[in-house]
Order: sequence, then structure tokens, then C-alpha cells
Amino acid sequence: MQIKVVPKSSRNGIAGWMGDTLKVWVTAPPERGKANVAVQAVLADALGVSRESIRLVAGLKSSRKVVEIDGLAAAEVHRRLLCRNKVARV
Repeated sequence: MQIKVVPKSSRNGIAGWMGDTLKVWVTAPPERGKANVAVQAVLADALGVSRESIRLVAGLKSSRKVVEIDGLAAAEVHRRLLCRNKVARV
């Protein structure tokens, strides 16, 4: 799944979908992996999975990242986010 991270935001959360990309806000700065850890925590909370099941597979030093969620297909990720009213289209 592709995500766009907005570090140093005023809050942590899911902003919504931008096409096929999920926009994620994190308060952590983009230094020494802090924003990456925050992204994992935000996604884990929104999806109801453990933080360890969220893997950053590309974009470790970029605001555009690719993540894999162990045990969840893309369709299930979309369903969980929509069912929890966690996201909107932006």
C-alpha cells in the first residue's frame, strides 16, 4: 500500500485517500526514524493490528512510502478503514 506521510503535523491520524495513496499525519519529526515509527503506530491503531505487522518496504527516508501489512490484503485494509470511519477522500 502506498502512503504519503506528513511529518510534524499537529496530530496523528489518517487524513484520507489521495487516489490510491493513503495520506497519514504524524506529529513526529522526520529524523532518525521517528516519523516511520509513528506511521506504524497510526496505521496499526487504525487497522486494529499490532505495530510489528506493519512493515515499511520502501521510502524509509521519503515522505512517500510503501507499506505491507502482514495478514491483510489491500481490500481488507480499505474495508477496515472505511468501516471504522477513519478515512475520507481528500
